[in-house]
Amino acid sequence: MNPALSLRKFVLGTGLVVLLLLPILATVAGDPYLITLFSRILIYALAAVSLDLIIGYGGMVSLGHAAFVGIGAYVVGILAFHMQDGSALASWPFELQSSNAVLVVWPAAILISASMAALIGAVSLRTRGMQFIMITLAFAQMLFYLAVSLEVYGGDDGISLWSRNELPLIDLGDDRAFYYICLICLLIFLYLSDRLVFSRFGRVVRGAKVNELRMQSLGFPTYRYKLVCFSIAGAGAGLAGVLMANQSEFVSPSLLHWTHSGELIVMVLLGGMGTLIGPVLGAAAMLLMEEVLSAYTEHWMVFLGPFLIFVVLFAKRGIYGWLSGTGVESE
Repeated sequence: MNPALSLRKFVLGTGLVVLLLLPILATVAGDPYLITLFSRILIYALAAVSLDLIIGYGGMVSLGHAAFVGIGAYVVGILAFHMQDGSALASWPFELQSSNAVLVVWPAAILISASMAALIGAVSLRTRGMQFIMITLAFAQMLFYLAVSLEVYGGDDGISLWSRNELPLIDLGDDRAFYYICLICLLIFLYLSDRLVFSRFGRVVRGAKVNELRMQSLGFPTYRYKLVCFSIAGAGAGLAGVLMANQSEFVSPSLLHWTHSGELIVMVLLGGMGTLIGPVLGAAAMLLMEEVLSAYTEHWMVFLGPFLIFVVLFAKRGIYGWLSGTGVESE
């Protein structure tokens, strides 16, 4: 068997075992905060993987990906606000009541995030390069200021949730149960993304990244393929936003800010762009560095900069490429 492939399977298997056993290990160690910390890592990993779909495989560098995270979170927050207030979500043309059920709120948030991604992508994908980056940034900032202007939903102060969403037979208020829900969501999205990337659809998207004109000359409508990929990434980011809102029980406009998109890009680059597993490692590395270094200094990102430069210069495909022993740029 290929040594690099064996090492890759070992890394993935070890990581999965650690994640599955983490709540038990945290309980034995008497440090339940680890469960909360790693739940946050899993959520950010989900958002970073969704961004890797469009950056690493589609070549669509977006500075507005956090907008879809924020949209997913705000769907949860707005529905929770109306549940707490006892008011209807809408009264015209028909009355629509709010809900706190996972099976209602989460699919609605994912669908709305995907729909917004489709609308934004329909405009943004007509441009390339720097123009694409600036248009995605502009849309994200417009949504950010829209959230700030919604005084009924807290404006700058955001929305506080009384409780997490309700799921039959599972208490999401239990941090261990919520951790496993986050892990399941991440694993499902990774599996679906892997199937997508290596399908005929994924090959067209990856081909368009390398030479879009050639793919078009072969008869592939690359614009539509890229738009669907952009929408799927938006849906994944929306799910991450749902989980963020539930974990912190708070939603604020900062989730939509462009700096949040920048953090996700750093996670993708740090872990390994175009690898799917890389963004998971990047999210873990960045958040663990923040957790450890912030205990010593509030300027912890000063140390992140040199570390990121080191990874970019000496570790092809980021942390994942270094751990798995792979040196090519894309799968």
